[in-house]
Amino acid sequence: MHEHHHHRHPGRPGGPFGFGPGSGPGFGPGGGPRGPEGEGPGGPGGPRGRRRGGPFGRPGGWQQADLPSADDAAAWFAGRLPDGWFTGRPTVSVDREEIIVVGELPPVDAAEGESATATAQGRISRFREDTRDERVAIAREAEQRYGRKVGWGARIGDVTEVFTTQSVPVMTRLRQPQRQVLDTLVDAGVARSRSEALAWAVALVGQHTEEWLSGLREAMAEVDKLRAEGPQV
Repeated sequence: MHEHHHHRHPGRPGGPFGFGPGSGPGFGPGGGPRGPEGEGPGGPGGPRGRRRGGPFGRPGGWQQADLPSADDAAAWFAGRLPDGWFTGRPTVSVDREEIIVVGELPPVDAAEGESATATAQGRISRFREDTRDERVAIAREAEQRYGRKVGWGARIGDVTEVFTTQSVPVMTRLRQPQRQVLDTLVDAGVARSRSEALAWAVALVGQHTEEWLSGLREAMAEVDKLRAEGPQV
């Protein structure tokens, strides 16, 4: 596994933005080689398009038309995963690049005076190591079926760790006022670069508009379903 070393700009105070595995919200520089679980950088993508009704929409909703449908991914993983891995059906989230599977592990009892969080983290780490080979094999099958990379995570109570997920570069063009917002975040030590400041801003928007975003995703999924049921030309 390649270790990436990040250098702090001299004179800038450290901010709350976390870097590296297991710290902060998990945003780091993308594009580097992945770890031993075999996921490569980047996922399959397709050309963007525009549609009537909005300046930035994509035909086919939130899943691009050139990707296989992943509507049955949750059911597929529920049937494919070995019995005994999780206490119930895993949570499966899908976007254009990645499928993330997070399952609940059996609860663990911390000894008196020990940290329950540390005990849960240790149990998740053991699960990660014990299931590595099988997860790699299952991920390869899913990647062939759905055309997306697969990330994994586990949860015990309030402790959740996602340990193989992608950092996908997203290109954008910003005008000066927008760039100044990012530079302010960097200068204040909230982030170390413009790209990390942009990731921070996206995470903040997601936290405060989750209900609206969820409704939007559901609406677009319904549009995709209706389009698929229509006559084929």
